[in-house]
Amino acid sequence: EFAELFLFLLVAMTYINALEERKVFDVVRYYLTSRGYSFRQLFIFTGIITFFLSPIADNLTTALVMCSVVMACGKGNAKFISIGCINIVVAANAGGAFSPFGDITTLMVWQKGVIDFFGFFQIFIPSVVNYIVPAAIMYFAVPDQQPAAVSDTVIIKKGGIPVVFLFLGTIAFTVSGHQFFHIPPTFGMMTGLGVLGFFSFYLKSSGEKFSDGKKFDFFEIIGKAEWDTLLFFYGVLLCVGGLATFGYLNLASEYMYGDLGATTANVLVGILSAIVDNIPVMFAVLTMFPAMDEGQWLLATLTAGVGGSMLSIGSAAGVALMGQARGIYTFFGHLKWTWAIALGYAASIVV
Repeated sequence: EFAELFLFLLVAMTYINALEERKVFDVVRYYLTSRGYSFRQLFIFTGIITFFLSPIADNLTTALVMCSVVMACGKGNAKFISIGCINIVVAANAGGAFSPFGDITTLMVWQKGVIDFFGFFQIFIPSVVNYIVPAAIMYFAVPDQQPAAVSDTVIIKKGGIPVVFLFLGTIAFTVSGHQFFHIPPTFGMMTGLGVLGFFSFYLKSSGEKFSDGKKFDFFEIIGKAEWDTLLFFYGVLLCVGGLATFGYLNLASEYMYGDLGATTANVLVGILSAIVDNIPVMFAVLTMFPAMDEGQWLLATLTAGVGGSMLSIGSAAGVALMGQARGIYTFFGHLKWTWAIALGYAASIVV
């Protein structure tokens, strides 16, 4: 499980680093800032884009891409970057909850055959509510200022646009390969990494260089991946794997679904997701496979998907962004807004 997650994330991070090095995100920043958008407008735009991109590109990849945009637009304003990252984590997890491809938890539920492909769209409105409530509250804390204007016109370096299409093609190949041929998503992503490697060799052969004057090197881009984030997942999965092996997760599931009832248990699933991480919690629920109707399974899918937003360590998106915006988006910075995210969590369950 860790190897699949590790390789999937490594490819996503490599593509993000390649796009950053080719100045793609700098051009996006230039476009947004030159249009005169304020930080508050950027907060709204990035959140909405994240919410609707997440069901297609998966919540983790979307969060990484949009975090790069927020960091590019908010250079020098740590407060905006911090709140923008929290908004992206909430939007990515909420958007991923109503799509089989949006999150690893929904993918597991779909693969198990509990809910059919179109059944997930029944929780679209609760997902929207989960995103809008905390976003509306946090909006007023966003600095009411303009980003620093970019004086010089930024141009995408050679190969930047092809890398964008290679990234989109990799995602499309990964999704379609899994849906139609049952190819594990990791293999689709690794194929995309191979194609990027060939294209990088072409750039190197044509004399392309990094900003510091060094010759373009594909492996230097891989080396800039967030290795501390990847190793964090290793620790999490190892610990949860140990708990599962010793039977503690089964005991917890029996108590929750046997004694507390399905609705209460499914609400607790989301709270546990914030602490333990949503992937192992959903895996434990599917292993136990309690007798529930489709409505309860949809509730469990929703809570596991969005519950992880309450803490920065509760979802892959949150952990990845802590690595990407190191020192700016932090555990305690996220914790300050947990109450607002919890309100959205409660409202989505009611809906």
